[in-house]
Amino acid sequence: MSDLYARHRAVLPDWLALYYADPIELTHGEGRYVWGADGTRYLDFFGGILTTMTAHALPEVTKAVSEQAGRIIHSSTLYLDRPMIDLAERVASLSGIPDARVFFTTSGTEANDAALLLATTYRRSNQILAMRNSYHGRSFSAVGITGNRGWSPTSLSPLQTLYVHGGVRTRGPYAHLSDAEFTAACVADLEDLLGQVRGGVAALIAEPIQGVGGFTAPPDGLYAAFREVLDRHGILWITDEVQTGWGRTGDHFWGWQAHGESGPPDLLTFAKGIGNGMSIGGVVARAEVMNCLDANSISTFGGSPVTMAAGLANLTYLLEHDLQGNARRVGGLLIERLRAVAAQIPGVREVRGRGLMIGVELVKPGTDEADPDAATAVLEAARAGGLLIGKGGGHNTSVLRLAPPLSLTVAEAEEGAGILEQALRGL
Repeated sequence: MSDLYARHRAVLPDWLALYYADPIELTHGEGRYVWGADGTRYLDFFGGILTTMTAHALPEVTKAVSEQAGRIIHSSTLYLDRPMIDLAERVASLSGIPDARVFFTTSGTEANDAALLLATTYRRSNQILAMRNSYHGRSFSAVGITGNRGWSPTSLSPLQTLYVHGGVRTRGPYAHLSDAEFTAACVADLEDLLGQVRGGVAALIAEPIQGVGGFTAPPDGLYAAFREVLDRHGILWITDEVQTGWGRTGDHFWGWQAHGESGPPDLLTFAKGIGNGMSIGGVVARAEVMNCLDANSISTFGGSPVTMAAGLANLTYLLEHDLQGNARRVGGLLIERLRAVAAQIPGVREVRGRGLMIGVELVKPGTDEADPDAATAVLEAARAGGLLIGKGGGHNTSVLRLAPPLSLTVAEAEEGAGILEQALRGL
């Protein structure tokens, strides 16, 4: 065991997860590659949990951070903050939400906390609809709406949470149905659930594609069908775009747009990729919802001039270089390449995803039983081959998660697929 690993175990919590039997210290990165402390180069297909969105050491971002740090690093929201206002204008315009207001935080967890505060205050109810197998963060309130047992350490919560079917298409009681029948069954389940509730429900919070849950998704249009029911009851729709936002899915800039027939959500949360590694999160809501709080509030670190400068530079680069289009093109090629490999490997149940958000679900051959040991083995084998990936998927963590920076090239996609193929063939 390395000295650094021993120090980590001596001073940090036991529940602070580390990948690999022999954990890696990453010292630097460039483009889609990172280097370990021992000099080993790795192709990065996880981006610090979908956070290095454009590229490691992107010159435009590092320059913006350096220049802003040379002027002023911190002021808080008690003062006018030009970079924060600049980025808020861009995000509000891109969100699709009319008369939008933006509140910046330092993480996706905090963004979802803020959205829950707004929704419950606006609706004067602490009842929340959430999706089974969902994940929304590690705070007390976010854990209370997390439908994934592996990431929910307590049943205590300030919220009354009601869990709805629909986030997982290929498992559960409706998996055998067609897409249209699946959607109709989930809508009927939602209607039935609301018929059992006393008082009003504040909001439905949902990830368009469940991240920690293993990159699972419902049929397109499910949340639009839910929205018709929600609107009849006055229930708000919160879309958690922490992992799906900024064009990662390729087909759309936001994940909600695959379900957008009935218009934009009432609230949208974001984080991770917008800062390309800097700590940025936030919530967008129409003005009447955002402004419903009647107590003072500030954010000490949300909207920091340095992180806002990074976000502006990163967003500008992403839009000017059409990284959404690149995610669609390169991601489509990568998915098809992996599906061809999976067809030859009995332990692969499914390759699914959209753009550069791809899940490879592993099972014990000949069964539908999740195989978390196989996922761990492939994670290790991929690392040995020079590829970093993630894992997730319910409480069994049997899904390999691939989410490289959106600037991934075709050659790098093929390189990563080749390494992963060899790791999977070793099962």
